[in-house]
Amino acid sequence: MAYAHMAAVYDRLMADTPYDQWLDWVERHWKKGEKPVRVIDLGCGTGTIAIPLAKRGYRVTGVDLSTEMLAIAYDKMRQEQVEVAWVEQDMRELSLPEADAVISLCDSLSYLTEEADVQETFKRVFAHLAPGGSFLFDVHSPYKMLHIFGDETFTHVEDEVSYIWQCFCDPLRLEVEHQLTFFIRQPNGLYERMEEEHWQRAYQPVQLMRWLTDAGFTDIIITADYSDLPPQEASERLFFSARKPKSLT
Repeated sequence: MAYAHMAAVYDRLMADTPYDQWLDWVERHWKKGEKPVRVIDLGCGTGTIAIPLAKRGYRVTGVDLSTEMLAIAYDKMRQEQVEVAWVEQDMRELSLPEADAVISLCDSLSYLTEEADVQETFKRVFAHLAPGGSFLFDVHSPYKMLHIFGDETFTHVEDEVSYIWQCFCDPLRLEVEHQLTFFIRQPNGLYERMEEEHWQRAYQPVQLMRWLTDAGFTDIIITADYSDLPPQEASERLFFSARKPKSLT
C-alpha cells in the first residue's frame, strides 16, 4: 500500500505522533545486547525514524513502497545533513545487503492483510539479519481494530488541510478499511479534494509469535504501548522483539 496524495501532508498530520517513544523503545532493546551498526527500517515513510537514527551514528537503509514518501524523506535528509540510503521496495520481496538490526515501526506491518504476506516478510527479515541480529516492530492490536477504529469516523479541520477519515471494520478478519478524503489548500486559495483507501489488519499475538518462530527467530518478547510491560486487554499497540540466533546449528 503506497501513500500517494497523503504523502504531501503526512508529516503535518502526524506532527503530534510520539516518534521519540519509538526511538527510545528501540534503543532500550539494543542496549540489552550488541549495539547494531547497520539498520534496515522497513516502511520508513518520510524518514521520521530513520533520520534521527542516522544522526545518532547508525548506518540506516530506509525501505518503503511509496515513491512519494521516499522523495519527502530524501529532502528531509538533505536538510538534516545526514546520510540514509533510501530504497523503494516491497517488504515482502526484501532484497538488500545484510544488516545487524531490522525495525518496522508505526504499525507498518499492519498493512500486510494476508497471513502469507506476514510470514514471507518474517522469512525475508530473518534472511537479511546477521547472526545475533534483532528484529523490532509494532502492530495494531486486535482491541484497537475492534474498539478504537471499529466503524468510526474521524475528522480534522485546519486552514491548510482537512480530512474526513471513515473506518469500516471486518471483525472476523480483524481488518479495517480506512477511507480518507483530504481537502488541501492550493496556492490560489482554493481546496483540492483527494481520496485514498488504506487497509490494515491485526493478528492475534500468538499467531505472530508462531510465525516468528517458524521463520527461525528466538528470544521473542511482546510488550505494549511503548513500554516494557506485557500487553493488557485494552492495549492498543503491540511491540515485538525477536532475535536471529548467533549459531544456526
